Amino acid sequence: MYGWRAYAIPILLVVTVLVMVDAARSAGTDESMGQFDTPGFGTLSHDTRGSGIIGSPPAADGNFAVELPAGALPAGGPFTAGGAGTWHLVPGSGPKVGEGTEREFTYTVEVEDGVDTSGFGGDESFARMVDQTLSNPKSWTKDPRFAFRRVDGGDPDFRVSLTSQMTVREACGYDIEIEGSCYNPSIDRVLLNEPRWVRGAIDFQGDIGSYRQYQINHEVGHAIGYQSHQPCETEDGLAPVMMQQTFGTTNDDIAKLDPEGVVPMNGLTCRFNPWPFPRA
Repeated sequence: MYGWRAYAIPILLVVTVLVMVDAARSAGTDESMGQFDTPGFGTLSHDTRGSGIIGSPPAADGNFAVELPAGALPAGGPFTAGGAGTWHLVPGSGPKVGEGTEREFTYTVEVEDGVDTSGFGGDESFARMVDQTLSNPKSWTKDPRFAFRRVDGGDPDFRVSLTSQMTVREACGYDIEIEGSCYNPSIDRVLLNEPRWVRGAIDFQGDIGSYRQYQINHEVGHAIGYQSHQPCETEDGLAPVMMQQTFGTTNDDIAKLDPEGVVPMNGLTCRFNPWPFPRA
């Protein structure tokens, strides 16, 4: 009565079950790969105060690379060479973001006097990028230990400060002649290098917005206690956010700056990554 249908229906049921099982196995494999590809972190220090500059290249003493092509400032838009050495507050505050089971960090957003921000949307645009980056679930608040709250007065834990080329060199050091950013706890400032904000970095292959997110997350990482830099961990994996991706995403390039440092000369190359938790 049913002819070939009597044979086809059971076969289709078996095939459907096999496809579902294979899909479930594939999903589990993808998740495992994602966890493996997520970069880790160094040691967290609970002492974020002090006088030492955190995040700058080592002092040049003749044992380091004279130049690093990967760390050169790329061509691009104009930036402010020298500001006033003082900063003005960008008004604004916000609610707490993150759980903060161990620490809630307060921060202000500031711009150095004399820095012209009109080319990238003005002071408010800079502040908005800082706020949106730190409140993103792929940023530091993915870790329940941390929370952030923007304030516009008082004595914050740190001041996220867009800063001109020459002032950064004074505050972060410039023994090795590479444009960088840093966290300087003696003045409670996360100093973001404005030339880098405008032009990014050669080996950071993402768009300028992704580089700015990296700049914020990396230097704030120093401010919340991740004082040490990290190497690329896995060939073609995502770079740890605390890797000096401004100077390169290949371990050998960074090791040339500090042969005795934490980054080994082992040939590993990572992909750019602006986030502490890129798979959140």
